[in-house]
Amino acid sequence: MSAQNVWQALARPGFLLSGWPLRAAGYLTANGLTGLLTLVVAVLLLSAGGLLAVVVVGIPLLGAVALLGLPVAGIERWSLRMIDDRPVPEAHRTPPRPGLSSWLRTRFTEPVTWRELGYATLLMLVLWPIDLLAVILGVTVPLALLATPVLFATVGEGEQVNVLKAYAVTSWPAAFASCAAGVAALVACAYGLGLLAGSRGALARVIIVPDAARLGDRITELTRSRVRLVDAFEAERGRIERDLHDGAQQRLVALTMMLGVARLDAPPGPLAEQLTRAHDEAGKVLVELRELIRGIHPPVLTDFGLEAAVLDLAARSAVPVDVSLTLPQRFSRPIESTAYFVVSEALSNMAKHSGADHGEITGGYSEGRLVVGICDNGHGGADIEAGTGLLGLGDRVSVVDGRLSLSSPPGGPTRMTVEIPCQPLPNSE
Repeated sequence: MSAQNVWQALARPGFLLSGWPLRAAGYLTANGLTGLLTLVVAVLLLSAGGLLAVVVVGIPLLGAVALLGLPVAGIERWSLRMIDDRPVPEAHRTPPRPGLSSWLRTRFTEPVTWRELGYATLLMLVLWPIDLLAVILGVTVPLALLATPVLFATVGEGEQVNVLKAYAVTSWPAAFASCAAGVAALVACAYGLGLLAGSRGALARVIIVPDAARLGDRITELTRSRVRLVDAFEAERGRIERDLHDGAQQRLVALTMMLGVARLDAPPGPLAEQLTRAHDEAGKVLVELRELIRGIHPPVLTDFGLEAAVLDLAARSAVPVDVSLTLPQRFSRPIESTAYFVVSEALSNMAKHSGADHGEITGGYSEGRLVVGICDNGHGGADIEAGTGLLGLGDRVSVVDGRLSLSSPPGGPTRMTVEIPCQPLPNSE
């Protein structure tokens, strides 16, 4: 039976017939024995350290007590997998330098060490007797009740047997009634052990896993999911671009050619005029379709890279733009696509809203960062919160762990910069 944790398993009808009751008992047994052993070790270290403290030798032993939480938390992370398949991250920092002194300094100065010591203290003083007692009672009581008829027939010789040393069974009906009670006790104890194990696991996770680590796991998963969505989106854009380029565009080109031939063959008159208009409209639709394909995923970006694609954008810009962008390397498709659409949106805003008569695109790659800046001499006043276009670009840049910044004071100039940490593709020179 596969479940995320014991809480989900408890709600399933097949809990009793699954391995979860044994897992819960194993988890509680492991923690009970760990707590007992930790208590013994702590008492020995405190006793020896207290006796030898006067000769300095005992001070390290007393200091070792503070580190008892490390192995206890390690055992807890291992045993917790019996009832919960979610990972339990270890939040300890890596020492800055090798050696025992650096390791000890790091451990004694990080909060997670003291959280684990708190859990070890709670385990060895409070929790371990509860864990072991629950397992002992949860196993022995149902088994003793279930075995009553057998004990009555053998040990009691059909006359009398003491069940759990609490009450005497002197007849077969009473023996079978005790056995039936054992079935009910078995069901109740199985669920009870599962409930206790789930509670203990939740408590251990809260104590030994810092909030920052749990939040970090969620942030990591969210970031990975956003990256997967962007990759899927880019793949879908590429598929649509190919379908339009290889399908609709080719058919439209053929239609335009047929209309052109028909116009040449038609005699002068109304039919020729209609064919001319149809040919012109087909040509306009073809131009618009090519612009649409270029907007979905420009072939120049796929074939020649970001630098060539930016030069193509600048050549088609309504505002004259100078380009000073040197990128000898190619980058991954999401990186190039993100930078390209930032430049495309900036040039579109420049033509529509800035009132500029000149723009400039600069950038390059150095020290593991791709930087592209777009500047114009317009009247400024652009606000990234004013429209969804720039906000969408900011979200898209953040998916690839980049940063989008905008500077546009009233009166200008307006400058947009995108910085993306990345590595060039191998053999891209």
